[in-house]
Amino acid sequence: MTRLSLALCVAAAALLFVPGVFEGAAARGRPSTAAVVSPARGSGSSVDGPKVPATVPAGFVGVVVDGPAWPDPNIDLAQQLDLMVSSGVESVRAQFNWASAQPYSSWAQVPAGEQSNFVDIGGIPTDFASFDQLVGLAAERGLTVLPVILNAPSWDGRSYKGGTVVIPRSTRPYAAFAGALVQRYGLRGTFWSHDPYGGRRPIRMWQIWNEPNIHAFWPQPYYAGYLALLRAARAAIKRADPTAKVVLAGLTKDSWLALERIYKIRHARNLFDVVSVHPYTRTPRGVITILGHVRQVMDQAGDFAKPILADEISWPSSLGHTSHNVGYDFATTEAGQARNIGELLPMLARDRASLGLAGFYYYDWAGLERQNYIAFDFSGLLRFDNGIFVPKPALGVFRSGALAMEGCSLKGPLATDCTP
Repeated sequence: MTRLSLALCVAAAALLFVPGVFEGAAARGRPSTAAVVSPARGSGSSVDGPKVPATVPAGFVGVVVDGPAWPDPNIDLAQQLDLMVSSGVESVRAQFNWASAQPYSSWAQVPAGEQSNFVDIGGIPTDFASFDQLVGLAAERGLTVLPVILNAPSWDGRSYKGGTVVIPRSTRPYAAFAGALVQRYGLRGTFWSHDPYGGRRPIRMWQIWNEPNIHAFWPQPYYAGYLALLRAARAAIKRADPTAKVVLAGLTKDSWLALERIYKIRHARNLFDVVSVHPYTRTPRGVITILGHVRQVMDQAGDFAKPILADEISWPSSLGHTSHNVGYDFATTEAGQARNIGELLPMLARDRASLGLAGFYYYDWAGLERQNYIAFDFSGLLRFDNGIFVPKPALGVFRSGALAMEGCSLKGPLATDCTP
């Protein structure tokens, strides 16, 4: 499964975990915690008067942001983020591509004309420019960011037949890169001391890889190699910010069975703070069924209080445009895409407490919609057509559903600004 790139939300307060998720745990008789602080909706200066209680906690609604919206210097990312905010989005999930940030293992390899693009991180030339843009512009709008740290550079990478990414040859360089990201964008990150965008929204959660339980993202069987990477990355992240949360790579296909196998590996449950799944399926009801299977596996393993993210949900409007459905039975029309989104969002709001669901991300914000390309190319709420982002029917339905979940009639200019 090839996708252009790979979106949870984390609030900025130092003690914040996932807003409201433990109220769901408590509702099911699971342990709760007093260390949860849920940021209020409508806290921005643009909204006055009494606030209507939201049906979901702040940060619950998200989208995945990748090409064509980002990273591309020719795209007005600020404009797209503004549209996300007005559409009810409060968090974005994005791939932080290790290979693009650290393409060279030493300064001697960097062409003379490119050296000004890099900074030194433990002797490795590192280009943070595209990450700075997304994190800064998102923070300026009150959006949280969930980075997915993915794709090894050639100097520490191993390609394999059928793979769409390059996996690390060793764990240490990947872990060092993860730690460097936390030191830059985390709670005490250096980025916030000179942020040119004027916002402050430290990243509090970090996702380690994507879909390792399918061959496209990791050679199978994946357990030993991926868990070794997760262990090393977790240690580096916690050293840089002990309060940061580590998100398990999004599991897809029979995600609950893959998770059950992880729980059977000794101490593996201690390597992640949040479970994430990609419940791709034909119907909205099927999404809830898959999340229920995942919750059951977690509860049977004793992980009652650990939250779930549905960090990729999608229905590509690819029917009649391509037969490349990458193994999923989810292709539909633009009308079907809109209808499924409209049915699902109220279900997620209704069942989030019983599922322990911390949030969801729709995949994805915009697509290129190339004829006979893979189905995911048609997943977007917008299509990118001759340099213009064109809203599809799904965007209006998503906006209506998101605002209803949040108890708002209007949003903006900050994601936390809510007009009841």
